[in-house]
Formats: sequence, structure tokens, C-alpha cells
Amino acid sequence: MITIEDVKAFLDQFNIKAEVFGIHFRDDRQKNEDTLRLLNITPFQREVIVKSLLPQDYVEGPVIDVLNMEKEMWVFGKDVKGREVYIKITLGYENGQTICISFHIAEYPLAYPFK
Repeated sequence: MITIEDVKAFLDQFNIKAEVFGIHFRDDRQKNEDTLRLLNITPFQREVIVKSLLPQDYVEGPVIDVLNMEKEMWVFGKDVKGREVYIKITLGYENGQTICISFHIAEYPLAYPFK
């Protein structure tokens, strides 16, 4: 069972790695790109939002990235301009960028175990 301390440790690790290597955003996914326009936020603002995630924003994880057979993914939710945004992130490859796989308006209500 995941504890709030586990989530904090992951976010700390994610943010340290993001400071060194940056965050790769999956802008090839249409719903991610559409969300920026719909919410009228810039890519920089999106990055600030991802870096500001708190353990209380945790939804689920870690889940295995079946598509890429790689790192574990963690899911968070964040209120952005009155809309619930679904955010899925991973540490990515060793010595490489962290990855934000999903950053889009939630398609269903999210449950926050630590709120």
C-alpha cells in the first residue's frame, strides 16, 4: 500500500531529476495539446503546474507503463482554472528527461486518497 511518504519521495525524486534533465511533454497526444488551448495556459505554465504537484494531488500509482515496458507511472490530479486536470508522469530513462505522458482535462472524476 502506498503511503503519503512514498508519494512525497517520488515527487522529490521527479523534481530533482526534472531540474537536471528537464521534462519531456507528450505534445504528440492531441488531448494534451487541446488542454493547453482550452485552459489558455502556456507550456511554461504547464511545467510550473507539474513541478508544483503535492502528495495530496496523488490519484494512483505506481502503475507499470505497459506500452513502453519501461518505468512506473504515477497519476495526479490538479485544479487548473476550475477544471480537474489528469496528470500522468514518470521518471523516464536513466540519465534522461522525466516524462509527462498526460496533461489533459480529466475524462472522469478523480479520487484523491490523501485529501
